[in-house]
Amino acid sequence: MEKIKVLFVCMGNICRSPTAEGVFTKLIAEKNLTPQFAIDSAGTHAYHVGNPPDARAQQAALKRGVELQHLRARKVHSSDFEYFDFVLAMDDDNYSILIHDCPDEHKTKVKYFLEYAPHLGIREVPDPYYGEKLGFERVLDMVEDASLGFLESLQKSGKLVLRN
Repeated sequence: MEKIKVLFVCMGNICRSPTAEGVFTKLIAEKNLTPQFAIDSAGTHAYHVGNPPDARAQQAALKRGVELQHLRARKVHSSDFEYFDFVLAMDDDNYSILIHDCPDEHKTKVKYFLEYAPHLGIREVPDPYYGEKLGFERVLDMVEDASLGFLESLQKSGKLVLRN
């Protein structure tokens, strides 16, 4: 069976997108779905390539049982658009960059991650980098909601079949 390949994208790949990668990875592991997925995260800019996620993001995530310390920042590569089935942007700026860089035949793969949490009434995950610790908690809340919604969307669309 072909894996469902998901790429989470923010600007520097040290706050929002690695948090989304970690949260979604934990969610699918809890549901015994890990073999059905390939999950990664990246940034549209190369500011932090090779660095671990922001320490504040790691601390906030760890309080919820999500480990991020093993992740390392990388920049989105042109081959990502072909390889991944879903390229999920955290905000308008990164969505615009992705759409601009994405070949036409893959543009339907680029979406806002918060499309999968419509009840929140917003489409952007705010960047907590310049804010306080509370911002990282807020990002986790949003990412948890969107992860559940994304998984449900995959089930409803028939792209993910749960096995008993």
